[in-house]
Order: sequence, then C-alpha cells, then structure tokens
Amino acid sequence: MNTPPHPQNPPGPAGGSSEVVVAGLAREVHELHRRVEDLDPVVERVERLEEMAARTADTLAAVVGRRQKATAPSWLLAPTEPADVEGLLDELTVWLGAVFLRYPDGASVLPDCWLWHPDVVEELLWLMHAWCAAYQGPDASVGAAGDWHDRQRPGVVSRIRKSAGSCSIEAHQTRPGWSAPSGAPVPVPGLEHAAAITEWWARHREQMPPEPAPTAAGPIGGALR
Repeated sequence: MNTPPHPQNPPGPAGGSSEVVVAGLAREVHELHRRVEDLDPVVERVERLEEMAARTADTLAAVVGRRQKATAPSWLLAPTEPADVEGLLDELTVWLGAVFLRYPDGASVLPDCWLWHPDVVEELLWLMHAWCAAYQGPDASVGAAGDWHDRQRPGVVSRIRKSAGSCSIEAHQTRPGWSAPSGAPVPVPGLEHAAAITEWWARHREQMPPEPAPTAAGPIGGALR
C-alpha cells in the first residue's frame, strides 16, 4: 500500500515582505519615541502639580490636625518632649499665617514676642482648634463658624491686646543699650525664636525663659557693648 504524501507547509512570506514589516514596525517605534519625548514637558508639569498638591495636603493636615478630637491641646500643660512642643508650634504657626493674620486686627495685635507669652500661645491654640471644629470637624456648621467670627476671635484679639499688645522683643532683653530692630515685619513674627522657646517650654518651663538672641540689626551703634 502506498504511503500518502505528507502535506506540504504553506509557503512563508517572501524575504522582501518580512523586511517591509520590520521597517514599518521600526517607523512606528520611532514615532512613539518622538511622541513620548514631546510629552516630557507635560509630564514634568504634572509632577510639579503633584508635588504642589502634596505640599498643600500636608499644610491642610497640619492646620486641621486632631480636628476629630473634642478637646484642644494646652500650651500651659503641654508635654515635656521637645518634639511634641515643636509639633504644637508647627501647627499653630501654619494656622496663624493661613487664618489669624489674614484679619487686620489679628495682624496688628500679635507682637514679635508672642512666643514669650504663654497665655497668648494658649489663647491662639484653643482659637485654632475652635476654628477647626467650626469649619473642619464632624460637627462643623454655619452657626459654629458664626460664633467663631462674632465672639471667639474678637475675644482672643481683645485679650491679647490687653496682655501683650504693647510688648516687644526689646522688653524681654536685658542687654543695656539694646534698641528696637528696624525693617518690615515678617508674616508670622518671631519664628526665629521658636527653637529656643521649644527647648525651654519642653524642659525648663518652671525657670526663666531664654533671653532673645541678638538680631542682625544689632544694638545702637551696630555692635554689642
């Protein structure tokens, strides 16, 4: 019996056809590379926007940190760990720049030496958390926001004006001949002293506060006596 012939494989594409396909793929890859390179500036811009969004989220988290809690932290009874005290000041200074100092009477009443006044820091801390509760907390409401504007914020401003409104860094100096520094005020005054205050309030709050360091302006005559 004759063995049936094996079926022959279908003829493959001609060599010229394969070269055409490869050349077409190469052109497509080159075109894709060109388009991706054109997108580089867009990608960079998106990355910058993502970084800005992350920084904004961090700032908002600092401003409304612990907003879910019903109680506000106390500066007068703050923990004695420097990191905890630093955290309280970081949150407070962010909020001061974002909210409190936007009000002209708030900006005018807060002296450069506010960090040297524990009662002022205490007032500002609870006012910040009252704002968080009114605007960000689980019980946020128009009524709570109105109370913050109509009663709480003006009350704190009035008490700060009475207790420290006329004070200054120079009032805490003991060097003879020390004069008031000149120059435009910073958005949140006195932040250059935050590290010294953090260490003092965390570890030595029962002792005298640290003496403010000399500023770049220096005393009268431009040199220490």
